[in-house]
Amino acid sequence: MKFHLADTSGLNVFTGYGAGYVDINRTRCESSVVVLPDRIVSPWDAATFDALAPAHFEFLAGLGMEIVLLGTGPRLRFPAPALQRIVLEKGTGLEMMDASAACRTYNILASEGRKVAAAILLA
Repeated sequence: MKFHLADTSGLNVFTGYGAGYVDINRTRCESSVVVLPDRIVSPWDAATFDALAPAHFEFLAGLGMEIVLLGTGPRLRFPAPALQRIVLEKGTGLEMMDASAACRTYNILASEGRKVAAAILLA
């Protein structure tokens, strides 16, 4: 199998992550954040998984992305189906994963030129 170095120049990418933080373009972020290839929404007003509300999903649905990766903190959690439906009804894919998996997956999809957003909760 051949590996090719992905060209991520000009894109926002995750360059690190750990307990309570993510690095975006080598800049540390210690609050919830939404990262798109061409912009960053920081802080994102969804501070914790338990604070997720319909307005947060309406915001994500309005981004115009093919797929939204919801990083649910240090462990995988699933929001209520009614919340997920807000994004899905707009024709946007929604995938839940822990925050570190969401960062890695976002980098791959963004480097492929996909219209992807990563909404990362750190707590």
